[in-house]
Amino acid sequence: QVELVESGGGLVQAGGSLRLSCETSERTLRNYHMGWFRQTPGKEREFVAAISSIVVDWSSGRTVYADFAKGRFTISRDNAKSTVYLQLNSLKPEDTAVYFCAASQNNLSGSDAEYDYWGQGTQVTVSS
Repeated sequence: QVELVESGGGLVQAGGSLRLSCETSERTLRNYHMGWFRQTPGKEREFVAAISSIVVDWSSGRTVYADFAKGRFTISRDNAKSTVYLQLNSLKPEDTAVYFCAASQNNLSGSDAEYDYWGQGTQVTVSS
């Protein structure tokens, strides 16, 4: 019943930027914490960033970032559009991965085990 649709991925040169979108419902954004994860073939899925639900913090939201994302990536949400964004700046080849949006009912967490629903993912490829 929770739908998450990612978009915005693509091919970009090192140093470039992309903005990923995760479109969901008003109900989901209101009640679920939202996270971004990424996965490269042969590697485990890793946490990127998360933002709190609207009921916890209606404004800009509380946020959590992986160390590699701090200073380069920004998670945000547009309450009116029921959309979560992940702004990717200063991209590096090692950022190449499929990026997934996920929803957690109870926790603002960096652990994928805490997330209840997942999107299909969007591919980000960074060339050198």
